[in-house]
Amino acid sequence: VQLQASGGGLVQAGGSLRLSCAASLVTFSTYVMGWFRQPPGKEREFVAAISGSGDSTLYADSVKGRFTISRDNARNMVLLQMSSLKPEDTAVYSCAADAGRRLSLSSRFRYSYNYWGQGTQVTVSS
Repeated sequence: VQLQASGGGLVQAGGSLRLSCAASLVTFSTYVMGWFRQPPGKEREFVAAISGSGDSTLYADSVKGRFTISRDNARNMVLLQMSSLKPEDTAVYSCAADAGRRLSLSSRFRYSYNYWGQGTQVTVSS
C-alpha cells in the first residue's frame, strides 16, 4: 500500500494551496481518509478526515472554515484545499488511510489509521 502526498510549497499568509494524496488501495472507497500535520518541533496533529463515500467530513477546529477535504474515488485520490493560510499552518502534511471503520470522532486520532504516506512540506510566510 502506498500513499503519496504532493502539492506542498511556500506560500504567503492569506494564500492558498491544494494538497493531493494518491492511494494504491484496491478498495479505496471503503477507507476513511485523513490528513494530519506535524509543525516544526511539535507532535503530529489531526487536520481533517472524510468518509469512504465522501458524504461526511470532520475538521480540526483550527482549520474549520479554511480547509476543505474531498475525495475522488474513481482516481483513488483525496484532496485538501487550504485557504486563508496562516504561518501556524506551517507543517509537514501527511495523508493516512483507515480500513474497516466509519468516520467518527476516533478519526481524529493517529491510532485509527492503518496506512500512512510520506508527507509534503507546507510553509506559510508572514
